[in-house]
Amino acid sequence: MPDLTKGLRDILPLAFGAALYGLAFGLLAAQAGMSSLQTGLMGGLVFSGSAQFIAVERLAAGAGAITALIAGIALNLRILLMTASLRDVLAHRPLWQKILGVHLTTDESWALLHATRAKGGQASYWYLVGAGLGMWVFWLISTLAGVSFAAALPEPRALGIDFAFTAAFIAILRGMWAGRRDLLPWGISAATVAGLNTLTPLEPSWALVVGGILGAMVAAIGGKHA
Repeated sequence: MPDLTKGLRDILPLAFGAALYGLAFGLLAAQAGMSSLQTGLMGGLVFSGSAQFIAVERLAAGAGAITALIAGIALNLRILLMTASLRDVLAHRPLWQKILGVHLTTDESWALLHATRAKGGQASYWYLVGAGLGMWVFWLISTLAGVSFAAALPEPRALGIDFAFTAAFIAILRGMWAGRRDLLPWGISAATVAGLNTLTPLEPSWALVVGGILGAMVAAIGGKHA
C-alpha cells in the first residue's frame, strides 16, 4: 500500500513534535497514580492527547471517572466536525475501515491530508490511516517513556515537572489555533468556564464541559455561515 507508507513518512515531523506532549502526559499519568499498562491502554484506545490530559487531570483532582470522561468528550467535540469533512474518504468503506479511519484521525493527520490535497497531491483513505498510525505509535511510545521517566525520579515536583501538564496543554492549544475564526468560540468557552467557576458553585469539571459544548456549537454555526 504505497499511500499507507507515504502517510507514515509525511507525518514523521509532526509525530516527533507530538511525542513531546506524550512525554508530558506520561509524567502526568504517573503522578496521578496510573501504571504503564493503564497509560498504554488509555493511549491506544482513547488516542486523543487533549482529552487524555484533561481526563487524567480531572481524575487527579478527585472529580470522578464519569465527570473526567464527559470533560474529555466535550473538549474533543471538534473531532465530529473533522470526521464529517472526511465523508469522501470514508464513503463506501467497510464498517471496520470507517471505525479505524475515525479512530486514527487526529488534528495532525487530518490537517496533513487536506494540506496534501490542497497542493494537488494524492491523499486517499490509506494515506489518512498511515498518517494516523504514525501518530498512534509515537504517542504510545512517548507516553510510556514519560511514565518510566517519572518512576525513575524520587520526587518529580521537586524538579518542577508537575508544570509539564500546563506547558504541554498550552502547546496543544496553540497547535489547534486556526486563526481569527477561532477567536469567538474560544472566547465564549473561556468566558463560560471562568464565569461558572467564579459566579456559581458548579464543580470545575462541569464548567469545562459546558464551556466546551458552547464553544463547539458556536464553531459549528460559524462554519455553516463561513
